[in-house]
Amino acid sequence: MARIPAAVAAVRQAVRRSLPDGLVLVACSGGADSLALAAAARFVGRHVGLVTVDHGLQEGSAQRASDVASWGRGAGFSPVEVATVDVSGLPGGPEAAARTARYAALTAVASRVGAAAVLLGHTRDDQAETVLLALARGAGPRGLAGMPARRGIFVRPLLDVGRADTRKACAALGLVPWEDPHNSDPAFARARVRGEALPALVAALGPAVVSNLARSAGQIAADNAALDELAAAALARAGSAAGLDISDLYLLSTAIRTRVLHAWAKQLGAAGGALSHRHVAALDALITDWRGQGPASLPGGIVVTRRRGLLVRVSA
Repeated sequence: MARIPAAVAAVRQAVRRSLPDGLVLVACSGGADSLALAAAARFVGRHVGLVTVDHGLQEGSAQRASDVASWGRGAGFSPVEVATVDVSGLPGGPEAAARTARYAALTAVASRVGAAAVLLGHTRDDQAETVLLALARGAGPRGLAGMPARRGIFVRPLLDVGRADTRKACAALGLVPWEDPHNSDPAFARARVRGEALPALVAALGPAVVSNLARSAGQIAADNAALDELAAAALARAGSAAGLDISDLYLLSTAIRTRVLHAWAKQLGAAGGALSHRHVAALDALITDWRGQGPASLPGGIVVTRRRGLLVRVSA
């Protein structure tokens, strides 16, 4: 019996550990990461479908999506879906808009076909890049935690697998991946991190920097989960229909109190993506630096003030 190439085995093992019961869909762009993921999922899984998203941002994108779908059908995936999205009018830059449209489309397809999970092809290298981008933005622990292995229906089996292994797996299996020109376009921040910043760190500090960054993200994510549990319990105690009782919040550590405020702001209707450190700091100042100042404004036109020992929402 021929020996399975190490890269193919590594990808298959990672997928096998992550597969839930029931139908799973692989989100496949045709790039090396998602192509290796798809091949591994088809090998180890029982009920595996494939979905490819056409963002319409590049010439020939529709044909490429059709080609990926044709490969999927020939390889035995079922169902195979092509999701065409329109990114115009979505908030953020091109990357953010495409991501928003893509995740919405994947969620819709999964719901329609009854999939238990959607597998995403993000690798250890993607995780390291995410951490560096978060550091550059001055992100807090939530940003530095990187991408979760699981969130809702989305599963990332390859976060402990290097990008080099997905390329080697494709080569060993005779799969020819598509090279997305956006991945090397310096107009995009992630492409600059991938092509310049991370290689510079590897040259200066050694190749272990990639796995170390990714491992740090996992450690921070575990700490975040513990702190979020404490914050949820504190919010349950302090929150009421009248508002947020600040009497006990004084005694909490900053890490937990700000999580309480972040979660409470989301309960009021502030969109998580627009809720920044600045907004939470303004709420925190109503508790810890009260000088009779005016109300704090949150995304979505939400206005909060301090009144008789409570933080309350008021009309704008």
